Order: sequence, then C-alpha cells, then structure tokens
Amino acid sequence: WDESLYGELLAVTGGKERIRYFLSDFNTDFKCDGEIDDLIKRLHAEKTKYYVALLASKTIALRPGVERLINEIRSAGLRLAIATTTTPENVTALVKSTLGEEALSWFDCIAAGDIVPAKKPASDIFDYCLQQLDLPADECLVFEDSANGVIASLGANIPTIVTLNNYTRDDDFSGAITVLDQLGESDSACTVVSGQAIDADFVSVDTLKKLHAQSE
Repeated sequence: WDESLYGELLAVTGGKERIRYFLSDFNTDFKCDGEIDDLIKRLHAEKTKYYVALLASKTIALRPGVERLINEIRSAGLRLAIATTTTPENVTALVKSTLGEEALSWFDCIAAGDIVPAKKPASDIFDYCLQQLDLPADECLVFEDSANGVIASLGANIPTIVTLNNYTRDDDFSGAITVLDQLGESDSACTVVSGQAIDADFVSVDTLKKLHAQSE
C-alpha cells in the first residue's frame, strides 16, 4: 500500500478489517489457497511485528503537545484512558517507546482491539471505557483524529476534541467541540480549523475545562 491507497483504506477501522476491505474491494482478482481469515490474521501479525520494531527504534514520536498535556492532566489529578481500534500489543508498544514503560500505569483503562464486538464508528469501545471508569459521559472528554472516531465518541455522548492528521483533514467532524491542527506547544502554536475558538497558543488543562464547559 502506498500513502494514497492507505488513506482510502482508512475508511475502515481496525487492521484486520482494513486488510479484508482491501482484498474485497481493491484486489478483487486475489485468490486465496486456504482460509481467508487465517491469511488476514497472519498478515496482520506480520505487520504488527514490523510496527513494534519501528517503535523500538525510536523513529516514531508523539505529535506536538501530547506528552506535555498528558503530564499536565496527571498533575491536575484527572484520569486518563485509551480507547483505540488497534491491538493491545500496538498501543502498549507505542506508550512504552514514547512515554516509558511506567506510563502504562497512568491510564485507568486501556481499551484496545477486539475487546468489544464492533469497532469505530460503533460506540462500543467508548461505552466500554465509560463502564470501566465508572464515569458518566458528560464528565469526560475524548480526543479523536478521524470521522469514524468522532461518530463513535459522539455515539457514546462524550464531548469530543479533534486534532487533524494528513489523512483526515478533509473528514466531516460535525458535532466536535473544536477541530485543531495539533495540540500545540509554547513555541509552536496550534490553529483552530473549525468549532470553538481557544484563547491560547496551545491546549492546556485550563483550555480543556473551558471547552468542556462550552459543550454542556
């Protein structure tokens, strides 16, 4: 897959589901000698192996503002959770390689992969997180970066902030509180693309509290 094709395939969430989508809609002449489900599992496991190795090489960094904001949230005594369609192995490797192994304990819930029946845009993964955290939806905030993610979080009635990426900048983020190009740093201001304005160059805990209040 090149970058352009991968962008199209992102219409489907979940690695194994994305491979199946490619085989059914983009590579229609493909013939599988054995069970297609077994092939998809093997391909996905091989992809995961390369991804984890890439993370271990420290060549993948967090986006601007992510580590700073996580630390601010922890200092403020607020709770953290992860809700993702990727595998537990992938998200664990990402956290370890960017924040350190101890950071896994910072999250009260890490909901990943096939832990729920349906992946985004279904709200299952967020519903599961809310249940594990024992929190009502209106006391939480979600950070998302795709239309499918926003549909899922809003389906769980959780106020949502979006940070764009190159693959999703043309997505429809209707219903999100605000859409930003990044979270920003003191020396690299974020830009509001749509939605509620923020009165700062970067997203802080104070910013989150103000945005959450505006969503009520």
